[in-house]
Amino acid sequence: MALSRRPGPSTRTRVHEHVDGRVLQHEDRLATEEPLEIRCSWPGRPAYRVAVTMRTPGHDFELAAGFLLAEGTVTGQGHLHTVAYCTDQDLLPEQEHNVVTVTLRSAPRSVPAERYAGLSAASSACGVCGTQSIDDVLGLADVRPARETAPVVVPAGVLHALPARLREAQRVFATTGGLHAAGLFTADGEPLVVREDIGRHNAVDKVVGARLLAGAPTGVPVLAVSGRIGFEIVQKAVAAGVGVLAAVGAPSSLAVDLAQRAGLCTVGFLRPDRFVTYSAPERIGV
Repeated sequence: MALSRRPGPSTRTRVHEHVDGRVLQHEDRLATEEPLEIRCSWPGRPAYRVAVTMRTPGHDFELAAGFLLAEGTVTGQGHLHTVAYCTDQDLLPEQEHNVVTVTLRSAPRSVPAERYAGLSAASSACGVCGTQSIDDVLGLADVRPARETAPVVVPAGVLHALPARLREAQRVFATTGGLHAAGLFTADGEPLVVREDIGRHNAVDKVVGARLLAGAPTGVPVLAVSGRIGFEIVQKAVAAGVGVLAAVGAPSSLAVDLAQRAGLCTVGFLRPDRFVTYSAPERIGV
């Protein structure tokens, strides 16, 4: 029986590049996009599918753990028992590294919405979000991790430097040009963890999941993301307990509404010389 090969973050392809009237044939790389099925189980509850998302392979355990934290299913590192690739005998070889099972030590306080069970796939461009309203997200407040420290003020100069710091860590983006990034930073701008993925929400789940699996606090001062700030990104930031969510793009109206009600500072249009604060401006220093 042939061993399955774990998919990588990028895939080779042959292309025809048109430059100044010339056609150049050469090898290029594409960002890999494959489905990841997330399953969950706990004592008395066999593993069942809670979500399927299109993602860039790599750091899959972090993605699964971060996703379930955002849903309020996982309440902390101590709640996790195991995170592993599924070994069901009926899986095809190409599926073996595309199914992750998260086993909890006890029943969750929040069970993922039943509609997840019927999903066959979800776009990598928007989150697989089980919440139905802002009140549902705010209801996670009593189970989300506490912030690492009391709310801190992040200097504006630190925020200005974050896009470049994110870009420096995007190794796969450098070869494909097709991935988003998310990073958790200290109030001084030091990177704690940076991850890439074809989906913004997946990249956020990966950085939060990395801290969770390491037994480290997820409620750090700054979460920086490439792209825009949608509702699902704010949802994940609120669940993780971060203080400032900064992005190079713009936020949506619902994202700002949730951030304002949750006390999360949101920063958009982040550039070396400019940014716009939409909520909790007191957390940004001059």
